[in-house]
Amino acid sequence: MRRTAIRQSSVRFTQSSVRQDTVDHDAVTAERFSKIGVTNSPRTTPVEGDGGIGPPHLQEHPVASTADDPEQPLVQARRPPSVDPSITPSAPRRQGPGVSAGQTRRKGGRRRSDNPHVQRSPKHRRTSTEPRRRELLQALGIFQRATPDQLWKLTRPDNQHDRLVRDNLLDLEEHQLVRIETVREDQRQVWVLTKRGHGEAKKLLEPKGIRISVLREEKFDAVTGKLLGTSYDDHAAAVTSTAAELHRAGIGHQLGFQTEIGHRLGNSFVQRADLVVRAPEAKVPVMLLEIDRRTEDAHDLVQKLRRYWEWGRLLPKDADKQIADRVRSRPDAIGHVDHEQRLWRRFYPPTGREGLVPLAFVFADTTEAKVDNTVAVLEETGRRYWAPRRYETYHRGITAKDYGQAVPVVVTTLEQLTEHGADAAVWRRLGRTGEQKLTAALDIPVKSACRDFRGPAGPDRWAGVRAPKVPSPRGSVRRAVTRLSGTACAGSGSRSGAGSREVRGVLDSPG
Repeated sequence: MRRTAIRQSSVRFTQSSVRQDTVDHDAVTAERFSKIGVTNSPRTTPVEGDGGIGPPHLQEHPVASTADDPEQPLVQARRPPSVDPSITPSAPRRQGPGVSAGQTRRKGGRRRSDNPHVQRSPKHRRTSTEPRRRELLQALGIFQRATPDQLWKLTRPDNQHDRLVRDNLLDLEEHQLVRIETVREDQRQVWVLTKRGHGEAKKLLEPKGIRISVLREEKFDAVTGKLLGTSYDDHAAAVTSTAAELHRAGIGHQLGFQTEIGHRLGNSFVQRADLVVRAPEAKVPVMLLEIDRRTEDAHDLVQKLRRYWEWGRLLPKDADKQIADRVRSRPDAIGHVDHEQRLWRRFYPPTGREGLVPLAFVFADTTEAKVDNTVAVLEETGRRYWAPRRYETYHRGITAKDYGQAVPVVVTTLEQLTEHGADAAVWRRLGRTGEQKLTAALDIPVKSACRDFRGPAGPDRWAGVRAPKVPSPRGSVRRAVTRLSGTACAGSGSRSGAGSREVRGVLDSPG
């Protein structure tokens, strides 16, 4: 009994406290309404039978029946919306389209930023132009990876610096066409194409018959999450730098470079050239380049030279059957087959000079002593492939050299190309001393081919000379005269000058 009395007194005290708190809250609310000019304030006096819970607009219980009105319908009390500015509206109005809940309506119309699912198309930078962006996509499509400095030399070498190139790269990055793959030790960024950019570059290069490099995909380690395949080896950097220096010197157009071009031999071995340049405007219709950082032995370079020499002596599959049978039975018979009927002419234009396709060895990141030792090995061991030959004749007066079956080989270093430029005298041809410009190193000296026909004594030297009375030399001498008068002595007046007349007199002489 005592416990029940204590419990009942506690309940009465709690109800009186709640009733007093409610009265205080209603008084504060009425005061707020009076300040903002609202007259119809809610009833703050408790209603009999509500249990002292609070004002009627806060109750959700039906009104109970009394003795005066015993049968009242059970009507649900409606809650009027709150008008207190400090309280969140109980019935928020419906917002218009393009406006999210909780935001005020704008008078300026719908904005695209209101919808986070609609992606904005970034605008191009002020310093970014369509030709520059196209050139960068083409360069990265050919060389796969490059730094801003290399791209500057490959696209706009006339500019004073690579600032515009970097601005255009950032613009392409905003359009998700390129990305930064890695940063080198010298803090230079290495840029590559994204999948979207690779597709754009493919559209630019394939219609022109230019091979596009393989896409560098983003692959992450399954455990660490680190980006894989970000190494930028020094050999690839040296190849791109060599092409950049050639283009900066005016040797080759941006679209005149190709990398990793395969040359299939008769035994199905494929010899891939690091770089192929076509620069007919610089009098270099075609040239193959091998970049060596002295990671290969000198004899390995001799084997590469041998493979290029063998590839230049191959016949196409649809060659004349008689010529193919003769070459198959006599390997040296290929020397009598014109170059227009050989395989290499199906892929490259005429070189404009005697011999096969020129080959250049560019040494990078090495010492001068190592370069000299390598060149000595190439000259000694590879003499069969680069050195000219004597014409097959019994006539002792014909001592000119035949360059038709040799591979013109020139050497230089990447440091010389960077310091002096590719158009300077930094090229050395095997078999010669001293350095020359590229065109001079590839050309055959006129004196070397024609001195034995004119000589110091002039035309009188051949007075009274008769051809030997043997049947075989006549054809060999005539072939020698044809080559000398048509190629080696071109531009020296020997095509219709004294040299050709002298040798023609030897062939037409009686006996």
